[in-house]
Amino acid sequence: MGFPAFFDAVPGITLRDPLAELLGAADGGLIEYRYADAVRLAGHSCPTVAGAWLLTTRALRALYGDEIPERGAIRVDFGESQKSGVAGVIAGIVGLLTGAAGVGGFKGLAGRYARKDLLQFDASGVDGIRFTRLDGRGSVVVALDLSPVAGDPRMGELLPLVLQGIASAEQAMQFGALWQDRVRRILVDHHDDPRLTAIVPG
Repeated sequence: MGFPAFFDAVPGITLRDPLAELLGAADGGLIEYRYADAVRLAGHSCPTVAGAWLLTTRALRALYGDEIPERGAIRVDFGESQKSGVAGVIAGIVGLLTGAAGVGGFKGLAGRYARKDLLQFDASGVDGIRFTRLDGRGSVVVALDLSPVAGDPRMGELLPLVLQGIASAEQAMQFGALWQDRVRRILVDHHDDPRLTAIVPG
């Protein structure tokens, strides 16, 4: 049992989580996240999960520069509804990396370390996703566009066969390989391609 080999080629990100440090869960509160962690959370690897990983890590780099981003110290506002499109899937990955959570999130200890209500939807005036540092040191709005990395046209022919259960074992395997190849191209070949994420000050 294992993941595609290219997962290891996707750059990870190290975050500092003060709550993890307080509770003795991580030395110095430092936790490294990899794309495989996002896949474990989502239960699958797809362009949406890959795009969510890419836009969040890029937003954190834009907000913190060379500093280690602080998990749990970022508010995230989605311009769209949680029920809209793939917003919920993206929010799961965003929450994994930023620590931001909705109404059911951690309420904090003695007024500190709260993650509850740091993740919101239907934010007025937000065209994309806005990431805001709680220390007042900036915010950015990120919009995702994966169209520059097109899927292989053969997937359109194979998908109906797979969904109807009439694909051969070879066809099913080919579909999965082509699907993950697009994910690889998004996260590895186009990791630094600015066309995939538009980032502007928030």
